[in-house]
Amino acid sequence: MTLNLHNTLTGRIEPFAPAQPPEVRMYVCGLTVYGRGHIGNYRSMVATDLLRRTLKYKGWQVKEVMNITDVDDRIIALAAEAGSDLREFTAAHIKSFEEDLATMRMERPEVVPRATEHIPEMIDLIGRLQERGHTYTADGSVYFRIASFAEYGKLSRLDVSGMKAGARVDTDKYDKENARDFVLWKAKADDPAWAQWDAPFGRGRPGWHIECSAMGMKYLGETFDIHCGGVDLIFPHHENEIAQSEAGTGKPFVRHWVHVEHLMVDGETMSKSKGNFYTLPDVLARGHSAEAIRYLLLQAHYRSQLNFTWEGLQHAAGALERIHGFARRLSEVEGAGPAGDDVRAAAQKASAEFDAALGDDLNTPEALAAVHLLVNEGNALLAAGAVTVEGAAVLRKTLEEMDSVFAVLLPVEDRLSAEEQSLYDARQGARLRRDFSGADAARKQLEEIGIVLEDTPRGTRWRRKR
Repeated sequence: MTLNLHNTLTGRIEPFAPAQPPEVRMYVCGLTVYGRGHIGNYRSMVATDLLRRTLKYKGWQVKEVMNITDVDDRIIALAAEAGSDLREFTAAHIKSFEEDLATMRMERPEVVPRATEHIPEMIDLIGRLQERGHTYTADGSVYFRIASFAEYGKLSRLDVSGMKAGARVDTDKYDKENARDFVLWKAKADDPAWAQWDAPFGRGRPGWHIECSAMGMKYLGETFDIHCGGVDLIFPHHENEIAQSEAGTGKPFVRHWVHVEHLMVDGETMSKSKGNFYTLPDVLARGHSAEAIRYLLLQAHYRSQLNFTWEGLQHAAGALERIHGFARRLSEVEGAGPAGDDVRAAAQKASAEFDAALGDDLNTPEALAAVHLLVNEGNALLAAGAVTVEGAAVLRKTLEEMDSVFAVLLPVEDRLSAEEQSLYDARQGARLRRDFSGADAARKQLEEIGIVLEDTPRGTRWRRKR
């Protein structure tokens, strides 16, 4: 279970171990659902999906929470413009988000909470902050007083005295004590009634930062193991999360912070505000595969910027085809006899290098090098006629273990379709909720389309009916 992981809080690569093994409690900042996510968003989420899969590969159990932000200024304005309320407006965007997660072969987190369904938890946390003297009210809105939290800035390592309002920092024209303070609860009388909630401190709605603290602590506890997101969230979002959470509980909020670098295009950060972004449907419509996109997003180290190019996407597709071709050749082997020392040695060497690379701060370039080592040596052994059916099974098992992390290394015929994956996820979600009738219904639907499930101590496995 060796895993060394960079911790933004300390600025060092550190040995990781959960506080309550074997369970790892992990929070990932999800999408603000006012439009379809772009592949820059998914660079971060694919990287955290790889972290999740690596934790499981290393032998831990994972409880992951990924939030959905379904209320903010942009969502309210667009919903009002469309003549709908929050739930109606965000429904289609949440659906497309879930479709994109499945398309990119991301495992569904155990909990995917919506901000609007956790207003009471946010109100409760704000109340605790009020009781501890960390807030003040201005024009009916409640603000966090940064000066009341001495450790503010410890994540981003910014000079607090020099901080200015920036992207996603509250810029409402209220009479705040200090421009650096951030809003916990907004009193906006001009908001539609469907975007306001009653609270002891007045009718209004939550600020952006409070939602992640409230939902994270509800499902993972007041101190949990890992919090992930893009580097753009370090300040102010995650810095503010730490301040309001630790000020409210008196306990450390997160033990290990993991941040993913930007996806670039033409030397600039991909973002909706710049208009230089591509959605998954955009890229798929050009004839590229979701597998190639995922491979491209994972081939660079998560803490290095990655420049998106169409040529790079084609190279990723070529690399995948070589791996898929190897998997297909293994399925065609017919020779009898033992696996052979050379085959076992090739599998063991590639597996050891793969494991070491993942343990070294999720070094995906080196992990993929180990995959290609297996392919190259395996192909050489196949060409020499040195692989039996038993030997092919050894090589195949090694490739399957690697694919449990990357999720694109096996050919499409060895994978669930989008419809099958949706039913599989629905069944797993129903089991977690102890909705056994729902789980049985999803299982029956899968069986009707030829997918057989087997529940084992290491999780649920599937196979196609022969």
